[in-house]
Amino acid sequence: MRILAIDVGTGTQDIMIYDTEKELENAMKLVLPSPHLLISQKIRQTENDIYFDGEIMGGGKIKNTILEHMQKGYNVVMEPTCAKTIRDDIEQVKSFGIKIADDDKDYRDYAKITLGDINITKLSEFLLGYDLELDFDKIAIAVQDHGYNENMGDRDFRFEKIRQKVSQPISPLDFGFAGEIPEYFTRMQAVRRQVKNEGISEIPLVMDTKFASIAGMCFDEVASQLNSYIVIDIGNGHTTAASIENSKIQGVFEHHTSSLTGESLERYIKRLASGEITHEEVYNDHGHGAHVLNRISKIEKVIVSGPKRELIEKTNLDWHHAAPGGDVMMTGTVGLIKTIMGR
Repeated sequence: MRILAIDVGTGTQDIMIYDTEKELENAMKLVLPSPHLLISQKIRQTENDIYFDGEIMGGGKIKNTILEHMQKGYNVVMEPTCAKTIRDDIEQVKSFGIKIADDDKDYRDYAKITLGDINITKLSEFLLGYDLELDFDKIAIAVQDHGYNENMGDRDFRFEKIRQKVSQPISPLDFGFAGEIPEYFTRMQAVRRQVKNEGISEIPLVMDTKFASIAGMCFDEVASQLNSYIVIDIGNGHTTAASIENSKIQGVFEHHTSSLTGESLERYIKRLASGEITHEEVYNDHGHGAHVLNRISKIEKVIVSGPKRELIEKTNLDWHHAAPGGDVMMTGTVGLIKTIMGR
């Protein structure tokens, strides 16, 4: 079975093509700039009014780059769906001065930019240049999706859904959506639509980037020898940690990386393991929150990944940089692959 796994992060999109008949270490791998960085560059290079179509995607720098473009005197028009890349609430999008496309108007003189988190067709064209096989039996994609609820802020709603998922000890693999995706996960829904619109019949498994990474870390060579440990992804924007015992998540916290120090990170990790951490202490520290079902018996080791993982070196904890399949950049893609294979 050939599996295409794509993990779309803030800095990079990490891609692995794995053949289950071979060792994981022999999988084909690519690390490319994140799509929002490429689109932001395209906006900066455009000296014209811009018309955006396409899908909801990770906004990253796109909003600020659009605003900078408008400050130069250019108009920006967005179709309603892709406009939700800026804000889920279209009225908020309009408040920035961005216009929503009108079917009765002619935008042929505008430069056109298409938004979207993935482009499997473009990836296939790249691989064709190396005479590589393009057939995939399964596809798995990870994006970070806060979810949308008009009555609740992103920070609150995202963690509310994490808390609901971890209402009992579950495997990190259970965070993958192989079937129906809840409507409120608009970015994940958009990924599914993109794959379908590319003429691909395979329905991809979709997963949150943080929990794809957590799943992947559990298959690190060192982690696989442990029973009671912490896994933590220290990303550019968010830090997400889970306590693991008997291969199940016993608790989780999520914070903003920029708000953490080595001292506070160590404190949160220890309190997560002991079961003493509270949602309020993380939330009031400008994080997303915490939820614990059970304390774990001990911290055998802290397994860490993410572009800001060096923060763990400022603690006194016993840590290990995760490298499942021998690659520190592939924790998310390995998590996606293991989630597909575990189903």
